[in-house]
Amino acid sequence: MNKLTMKSVDLTQVNIDKIAELFPNVITEARDEKGKIKRAVDFDLLKQELFDVLVEGEKERYQLTWPGKKQAILNANTPIDKTLRPVKEDSVDWDNTQNLYIEGDNLEVLKLLQESYLNKVNLIYIDPPYNTGKDFIYKDDYKESTKEYLDESGQVDEEGNRLFLNTESNGRFHSDWLTMMYSRLKIARNLMTDDGVILVNIDENEVTNLQKLLNEIYGEQNELGTIIWDKRNPKGDARGIAYQHEYIIAYAKNIDSCLLKNDIRRLKKNAEKILKKAQQIFAKLSSSFTLDDVNREFVNWINSQQDLSGGEKAYNKIDENGDVFRPVSMAWPNKKKAPDDYFIPLVHPITKKPCPVPARGWRNPSATMNRLLEEGRILFGEDETTIPNRKYLLKENMHENIPSLLYFGGSDEDLLNKLDIPFDTPKVVEISKEHIMSFANKDALILDFFSGSATTAHAVMQLNAEDGGNRKYIMVQLPEETDERSEAYKAGYKNICEIGKERIRRAAKMIKEETGADIDYGFRVFRVDSSNMKDVYYTPDKLKQGDMFDLASNIKEDRTGEDLLIQVMLELGLELSLPMETKQIEGKTVHYVAGNSLIACFDDNVSESVIIQIAAEKPLRVVFRDSSFEDDSARINVEELFKMLSPGTEIQVL
Repeated sequence: MNKLTMKSVDLTQVNIDKIAELFPNVITEARDEKGKIKRAVDFDLLKQELFDVLVEGEKERYQLTWPGKKQAILNANTPIDKTLRPVKEDSVDWDNTQNLYIEGDNLEVLKLLQESYLNKVNLIYIDPPYNTGKDFIYKDDYKESTKEYLDESGQVDEEGNRLFLNTESNGRFHSDWLTMMYSRLKIARNLMTDDGVILVNIDENEVTNLQKLLNEIYGEQNELGTIIWDKRNPKGDARGIAYQHEYIIAYAKNIDSCLLKNDIRRLKKNAEKILKKAQQIFAKLSSSFTLDDVNREFVNWINSQQDLSGGEKAYNKIDENGDVFRPVSMAWPNKKKAPDDYFIPLVHPITKKPCPVPARGWRNPSATMNRLLEEGRILFGEDETTIPNRKYLLKENMHENIPSLLYFGGSDEDLLNKLDIPFDTPKVVEISKEHIMSFANKDALILDFFSGSATTAHAVMQLNAEDGGNRKYIMVQLPEETDERSEAYKAGYKNICEIGKERIRRAAKMIKEETGADIDYGFRVFRVDSSNMKDVYYTPDKLKQGDMFDLASNIKEDRTGEDLLIQVMLELGLELSLPMETKQIEGKTVHYVAGNSLIACFDDNVSESVIIQIAAEKPLRVVFRDSSFEDDSARINVEELFKMLSPGTEIQVL
């Protein structure tokens, strides 16, 4: 039977394996800290493999570097022996929901999700802490508590008061932020689908560094662009130019796959409003209210609307069918002259005379022009002297390219007040909805690992309720304590996670009451914790005589079967949203994940009859504890039973 490691993936070894596939000659052996032989890379040979000239030493090259970059790479690749524990009492509709809320340091969470969500996240949408001189706490040392970390780094005084702020006067102003972000962005890329997209909100302090960081991790060729969000509110404390905008930087994991599978466009903001008004005016059409009257009233209404963009105002005509349209030139768009087939004139339907052809020809060949003519999509002038245009119907052009400028000066202060949720500077639900809709499909899995007040979760539910989508979310948030002087603390919220979870609950209730939509309003809560396994599980060779009592069990006494099940699922690469069920078989507790995808029993001394009943289910994987078997003979017997009853089952033990 295979022994589970109960650790996150060792990405260093994964990377070495990938290098070995390309350059087997650069793979060598080295001893680890325990003296055990393991594969390693001869970097001198690897350098030579990647250069077409003799490599003799370090050379200057274009790169982004800072003190701590190598540590960030190490932080990203180093495995951890932690786990996620289910928190059912904080969850909503645990048995049916596919949404997740995870409390803990996002670097640890991203590591723990590496197997279960590898290449499964369609959209990552994050708003990381801005480097504005205020503190951010993301420690990347898993051996120390937050208090120990602050003590050892000299960031607290003898009374435990915080001394260190990440200010511009600190020499590590940019380096600390980059180190924190690099490892998280690096690991997050592994979770994305090939056609996936990452969106990052940022302000002027780190936008240039973030761009270089994303270029390095995701590849400059995969940049989708940057949206400049004009918030219509210049910063009052500015020294020099008063910034009133922020940035939303977009990258694809693979731009070719992304553009092939995703139509990265947005719904015209006022299209539905225009169509509805046009329908109301067209309904007046009668013998005394002509089509000309209809169009005069419609044009006047269009011109009176201050919130319409120029592109939307162009759709200012209604045809005889009641369809809203705009005329569009059909001239050949390139400087080079079109082929001869693109110069065949159109005949005016009334005068029966040929109309002028644009100087460089039509945009389409004659066959397409004839089809458009048959479909009534050609707009002629009063006579043949006018070059015809093409009729573009609004109902067929409801989407537009995403512009690089976003004008929105509102906030969600009123919305949060309505929900009675105290939180400073949350992301805006409407903006989040727009970007989720533009960059992901209706079945997307969306990850936000700086979730704050859980705006992204709110936006996902609202969007699903409006368009019938089945988007799912994973929210990750550090349980950072609220300030005792804050409104949140006074309202009873001791940390940000409590705020985020309660916001999701209240937003779900509000959306359901307002829309009546039958969508997933629930979420499963998990919390990062130390491994379920005792130290003896990972380092049995270090067991001392005084620790012999630990041999009785390698599992911590306060951990449940569900705790063990979740850690096993993480290692085996099973999604945490899969259906889970617990049954009793002859007094033994047996856990089922997604039917027979995984069956696990962590009880002691499991009888042969129970084993036979589990094997009869023909599970893909089965997991037991060492103590589930009375002795080696019983273990061998279990293997033989599965060979006979379910030979395709993979057997694992703790």
